[in-house]
Amino acid sequence: MRFLTIVPMLVGRDFRYRFLEQPYSERENAVNHLIAYLLENLILDFQGNLDLDMVRHFLKDDQSREGKALYAKLVEEGGVSDMLLVLADCLKDALPKGIDEEVIRKNLATYSDS
Repeated sequence: MRFLTIVPMLVGRDFRYRFLEQPYSERENAVNHLIAYLLENLILDFQGNLDLDMVRHFLKDDQSREGKALYAKLVEEGGVSDMLLVLADCLKDALPKGIDEEVIRKNLATYSDS
């Protein structure tokens, strides 16, 4: 891997910046490997006691196809345990780019369609 170093240079009364391309040092490579290992082995979990009754309560006024499909899948599966495991595993892949409501929505839709 390579990175750019920004070097300020005084030109007359103004600072200009020059970019120098340099390879990562061995220490930075070691840190990058550690970070990659930690991301790869990260465990994502949900706190709280979500169960089928709570999901039914959350979705009681939702008449969308998405909400109905998700609830039907959870009933078929006999609870929310599988959904939480699958969702956590899928969201782990999204961590580098970020997790927001849309990412969770897409993953819930994928789960309910599976």
